[in-house]
Amino acid sequence: MLNINVLNINPEIVCALIEKAKIFHSKEEVTFGEEMPDSEYEYDWAQVLADHQDDLTYLEVRSTINDLDPAQKIDLLALMYLGRGDFEANDWSNAHKEAKARLAPNLTDYLFSKPLIASYWEKSLELLGYSCEE
Repeated sequence: MLNINVLNINPEIVCALIEKAKIFHSKEEVTFGEEMPDSEYEYDWAQVLADHQDDLTYLEVRSTINDLDPAQKIDLLALMYLGRGDFEANDWSNAHKEAKARLAPNLTDYLFSKPLIASYWEKSLELLGYSCEE
């Protein structure tokens, strides 16, 4: 288990984003169509969220993420990678490097196009020794 001090982002911010992600994704299931592409990068994920650009929860999350500094945004993406099993907890530095290399300018759209983003973040925080439960 890693020390949570490896994070540039306050875990409480991630916990707040987890709650917002749960609210957002419970409103309406995000669908990708009948044909599933070979990899996640083939999704037109920006189009997936096109109908949700005026959603108040989404707008609040976008504002929060846009206000983060680049290192914190990289952490959010690396946490997603860790939570979905792309990297092990002891390989945080490589997850972080991958996130830095792939950081999208429209990070909120990318992250929120993942219906399981809240679960990914929860799992990654748990792997790092942090819990959102009070």
